[in-house]
Amino acid sequence: MGFKIAIAGATGNVGREMLNILAERAFPVSEVVALASSRSVGTEVSFGDKTLKVKNLETYDFSDTDLCLMSAGGSVSKKWSPKIGAQGCIVIDNSSAWRYDADVPLIVPEVNPDAISGYTKRNIIANPNCSTAQLVVALKPLHDHAKIKRLVVSTYQSVSGAGKDGMDELFNQTRAVFVADPITSHKFTKRIAFNVIPHIDEFMEDGYTKEEWKVLAETKKMLDPKIKVTCTAVRVPVFIGHSESVNIEFENEISAEEARDILRDAPGCQVIDKHEDGGYITPYECAGEDATFISRIREDATVENGLNIWVVSDNLRKGAALNTIQIAELLVNRRLITPRAAA
Repeated sequence: MGFKIAIAGATGNVGREMLNILAERAFPVSEVVALASSRSVGTEVSFGDKTLKVKNLETYDFSDTDLCLMSAGGSVSKKWSPKIGAQGCIVIDNSSAWRYDADVPLIVPEVNPDAISGYTKRNIIANPNCSTAQLVVALKPLHDHAKIKRLVVSTYQSVSGAGKDGMDELFNQTRAVFVADPITSHKFTKRIAFNVIPHIDEFMEDGYTKEEWKVLAETKKMLDPKIKVTCTAVRVPVFIGHSESVNIEFENEISAEEARDILRDAPGCQVIDKHEDGGYITPYECAGEDATFISRIREDATVENGLNIWVVSDNLRKGAALNTIQIAELLVNRRLITPRAAA
């Protein structure tokens, strides 16, 4: 018997991607329910060859639902996830609402699968920030081999990380440039077309943005609290796919060739690293792919035991929807959940 699954935020970019990936990976479902706010009730979304009509999250009864895949934003999750969990339904949340709660496991299955057992405290599991998810997939096997001391991360994040409004703004501004129309900015603080913006999320007191702080806090929580992390997060005029330039300082010796071999064998990683024109991955090529791609692996001669790597992944998939489904699969494969209907 399959599982009854609800998708909260089913009309958004990530919610629709979750529905696609559930069907692609043939997740064992008995029923899938699409949920959103009252203004989206009746909207149709696709699940495989089926069409689902969206229901109201606020009036839905979760008492017979096994899993709720939540992608409706932090404020909605803060309000509803505890209520859903109290009804016995496990919430896998894609927002930042629960990532830093000590009683909520923050999970990337390739990195810290054993931490998932902690979900029973609240019946909530957190999905990491999109830029952190791909980062730790690449870092975990290297950390296991040579122990990371310090990270310097620069992210180049696509507009889809800001949702449909971000994608629409890039499209509309790009068109305006070519037809000489006025350019207006609503979603971003400055023009994004043919530009880059070194500002994602709100500024904090120390001058870092919250997006940069997320990379620090989540890497420490999932990988190792002793790692020192600094980050600069930049929004770039790319529709899908986050890129990261990562400088790593290790405690122990590791060569670029060793790193390539380790990453080639690591779960979720794909190495494309030829020292020639085009011998690397870009966000355009990674769109629609599940892997975290690593290129430009080279030694940093300015520090002892240093490496530089280039990390690219589809932020709507591994950065959000795919990781959510992989967490659900982890629950099933470890037999931490059984269908409530069968019980």
